[in-house]
Amino acid sequence: MRGEVIPDETVAKALPWDDLVPALRRAFAEDVSVPERMHVPLATGTLLVMPAWRRGGIMGLKVATVHPENAMRALPAVHATYLLLREQTGERLCVMDAGVLTTRRTAAASALASRLLSRPGSRTLLMIGAGALAAPLVDAHLWARPIDRVMVWNRTAERAQALVTRLSEGCCDGVSAGRRVTFEAVTALDDAVSEADVISCATLSTEPLVRAEWVAPGTHIDLVGAFRPDMRESDGALLSSARLFVDSKPGALSEAGDILMAIGDGMLTPESIENDLFGLCRAPQAPGRAASDITVFKSVGHALEDLAAAELVAKSLGIIS
Repeated sequence: MRGEVIPDETVAKALPWDDLVPALRRAFAEDVSVPERMHVPLATGTLLVMPAWRRGGIMGLKVATVHPENAMRALPAVHATYLLLREQTGERLCVMDAGVLTTRRTAAASALASRLLSRPGSRTLLMIGAGALAAPLVDAHLWARPIDRVMVWNRTAERAQALVTRLSEGCCDGVSAGRRVTFEAVTALDDAVSEADVISCATLSTEPLVRAEWVAPGTHIDLVGAFRPDMRESDGALLSSARLFVDSKPGALSEAGDILMAIGDGMLTPESIENDLFGLCRAPQAPGRAASDITVFKSVGHALEDLAAAELVAKSLGIIS
């Protein structure tokens, strides 16, 4: 594999949730160097460059492009490649497709946050959005909590139904044998939000989809989309009334439109962010939660997650020990 690009199919097999989620938790607790992600605006999208390394160990670099209009071309919105190197020598170890790596590490971070923040007995999941991230997010949340009902909402109802069909046919590996899960497409977003124990949102929306007045006490909300400052999936009233957590505080305060717009509207301050995954994973135990607490996890993505996932792939193939 050293001279070839490791394909997505091989990457997926090397990243089961049982291995990937604990690897992310360890990585957030360790000392990994991660410069700020580089954003380069393109005429029709965005170029992202994301390096990370362990001093004296492994270095990784992901190059990704995001083209939101690719759906009209029958192409994925995100394309990505990952390069793994030795930090001390710069020697190339391997190159891998990073499409599946990105979706699975993103979903794994949401599962990690849910394990730390959501109610352990959460049974109903609402998935908002039916794009490339939706199925991995559903799968990861099924792994994280004993969910037995999954609702899917999408602006285009046909896409929501198509995802439900895929999920119903058994594309999830986060469900233990013998566990029964029902999947359904929904059209009334406000009702679905009010019924859910966990809400995962992965869209490119610029208008709030999850509103404070719809959310029931005790809900955990996972905001994964809206990766630019001009995008948002929640309203400021929700964030101001919830316990707010992020994957990385610097990243959230420079990129997360949900948070930046709420700050601009005077509904939040940077200090409103209770903690990030670095703090949560280094703490001796998960933060306590009252049964009525609403928790929000805003993910913007972090290069540390890519490095941890890429190392698992390389280890599974015997490239590193």
